[in-house]
Amino acid sequence: MGSKIYVGGVPYSTTEQQLSDLFAVHGAVTSARIITDKFTGQSRGFGFVEMSGDSEAQAAINALNGTQFGGRTLTVNEARPQEPRSGGGGGRGMGEGRH
Repeated sequence: MGSKIYVGGVPYSTTEQQLSDLFAVHGAVTSARIITDKFTGQSRGFGFVEMSGDSEAQAAINALNGTQFGGRTLTVNEARPQEPRSGGGGGRGMGEGRH
């Protein structure tokens, strides 16, 4: 099983291939994905990299976290599982909180 890594602070012009190449120095990259805005298609400045081994992933995290890439400082750490999203928006219901 591979290790999923969160990569923040990625320059908006970075391609998935460039992200993969950056991590490949530290081990076998299974996948690299730049997250984009669903309406504009523009990069949101972060992505995820999946590596084949835990030791390779840890080596990449240790080597790349806090380093400069394309003029920006990268935040690299183990990805946390995505939290379930609720379907509704925030806000108060009618009369809630006022008595």
